[in-house]
Amino acid sequence: MDSFKQSLISNMGSFDLDLSAETVTLLGEYYSLLTRWNDRLHLVAPCSPEEFAVRHVLESLLLLKHFPSNATVADIGSGGGLPIIPCLIARPDLQATLIESSQKKVIFLREASNHLNLRTTIIARPFEEVTAPAVSFVTCRALDQFMQKLPMLINWAPQGSTLLLFGGETLGEQLRRANVNFELFLIPQSEKRYLFLATD
Repeated sequence: MDSFKQSLISNMGSFDLDLSAETVTLLGEYYSLLTRWNDRLHLVAPCSPEEFAVRHVLESLLLLKHFPSNATVADIGSGGGLPIIPCLIARPDLQATLIESSQKKVIFLREASNHLNLRTTIIARPFEEVTAPAVSFVTCRALDQFMQKLPMLINWAPQGSTLLLFGGETLGEQLRRANVNFELFLIPQSEKRYLFLATD
């Protein structure tokens, strides 16, 4: 746990983040909860506390600079809660709908949301079977069969919403083919992974 928190603190500057001590503590609680559930539910691939802090949590928190106050977000394929739970921890003004098709993973998401007192609605179905909520942002980091489902996700997103997606150069090619306008930002400490900000 200490190495997780220390890694957050020592690396947050390169992600242009300044996390409060309280936020670091709550992110530590989330990490502790996730590691306890991970053996049973396979929420994330096994990795060191340091890697989880940087690769999963700090990368997720890159979204924060794109969310205005009181933003509403739909997170698709939430799984272990990435990227949205770290964002909700760091920004209590945010409100999110988490859409996850795995019933088992939804149990974890509910537990984490209750434990950390987050403002969430959790839906235990594939996004294709759900009417898109009236949100301003749609996030997605680890959806199964993401590339095949991307055209559906673009059509599903509410009119005028902004999609915040994580991926490599292939994702950029897909978005160009779909005639979607986007900006891309290189993820710190990576060579070819990007955050894509796409608008309808």
